[in-house]
Amino acid sequence: MGTRLLTEQWIRREYPQLKYVRAHTTGRNAATLYVWNESLELPEADAAALKKFAAGCLSSSICYRVKAYSMLQEDRVPKDYELPEPVAQAAIDRELEPGGVLAVMNGILEPGVVTFNRYDYISGTLHFQLLTDQTVTDIERELAHRYLSEMIPLGTRCELEYRLAN
Repeated sequence: MGTRLLTEQWIRREYPQLKYVRAHTTGRNAATLYVWNESLELPEADAAALKKFAAGCLSSSICYRVKAYSMLQEDRVPKDYELPEPVAQAAIDRELEPGGVLAVMNGILEPGVVTFNRYDYISGTLHFQLLTDQTVTDIERELAHRYLSEMIPLGTRCELEYRLAN
């Protein structure tokens, strides 16, 4: 699966002159690649080459835009937070499957069980559910959503519903 972290890794490997790279889902089957070189610039030649690379070598189902890294704040892209090792490793695993995503989530979210509910192809949203016997705080919800978002393909979004077990 072409996650954010894996996409960024591929770009850095292919274009080592691009020192700042951030990929972000902007909609259903859409993502923006924010990049700068070490001079804090995005030369037109690099932008064109990256756009061509994205269209030909990254996920063919995603429409990519390329922007200067400085647009992150204006576009309100969330900060790039440090991730727990199991999440980061899963996000760069080329063989990651949906069952692997659930295994990682269930390994770090205790107590509770995360399950996949459905995919809304109209909005490009994967719907998951966390069944737990404890109340989940707002911070725990934010972290769980962030971790799950890192392990799903770029160009999709996720929703995590919380249900208390009776």
